[in-house]
Amino acid sequence: MDNASSDDGPEVVASRFPEVTLIRNRENLGFAKANNIGIRRSSGRYLCLLNSDVVVLKGCIKNLIDFMDNHPNAGMVGPRILNPDRTLQPSCRHFPTIWNNLCQALGLNYLFPKSAFFSEPFMKYWAHDKLRKVDVITGCFWMLLREAIDEVGLLDEEFFIYGEDIDWCRRCHNAGWDVVFYPNAEAVHFGGASSSNSPIKFYLEMQKADLKYWRKHHSRAGKIIYLVIILIRQVLRIIHGVVQYVVNPSERKASSFKLKRSLACIRWVFAYLKEMPLQKNTF
Repeated sequence: MDNASSDDGPEVVASRFPEVTLIRNRENLGFAKANNIGIRRSSGRYLCLLNSDVVVLKGCIKNLIDFMDNHPNAGMVGPRILNPDRTLQPSCRHFPTIWNNLCQALGLNYLFPKSAFFSEPFMKYWAHDKLRKVDVITGCFWMLLREAIDEVGLLDEEFFIYGEDIDWCRRCHNAGWDVVFYPNAEAVHFGGASSSNSPIKFYLEMQKADLKYWRKHHSRAGKIIYLVIILIRQVLRIIHGVVQYVVNPSERKASSFKLKRSLACIRWVFAYLKEMPLQKNTF
């Protein structure tokens, strides 16, 4: 699947792997819509969805398939994800809640990094070294059972980028399928290729995607509380950024960027709150 990339990647794939069915979209349709096109064209029992910046290590695919062959209730399985330097890249999450978002906003996850109780949604306190059923596997690499997809439906195309992984995992759980982390298969995820070109824009897209998830799976009150928590988090970040800017001149460039990012996020939240009474389907 090529989502209107600007390099010569599609030509390289077509020339080096003529047996591969390469789908070329004329425009960037977003993660969910582009993958749905590929899913509809596929025919196998298992489907493997992975980002273009993922390198699959030896035995990874086979080990995942062997596991799913022996665990028929596993609707989605993810491997252990590594950074380019082979250190762990946490890839499992709890479902977002008021509590774990508040812990993240107040920095409790940093004060108590080994605590599951004070954890943010990402399970950074856990070593990702054991087989485990989890709430969410991040969307850089999934192995899915077609039967599960047929039951829960395709990716929600309302999510252009970010958030679709949490939503799909939620729907898998609601339908009774297990979402499983399997450490005996590994892949390397480079990450950040898209967001590096416009980091503030992509940061806001991430916040908007999270809000879409809250609108879809939580009440109006929960959504408003979530927005308040975003404001608390960004205000605290601004205070921290100002202090860092003053006391640490060598970090002023980084501090300035973080301040701009937080201010942009606050402006977006207030704009959304201002328009919210006029919106339909706010639940």
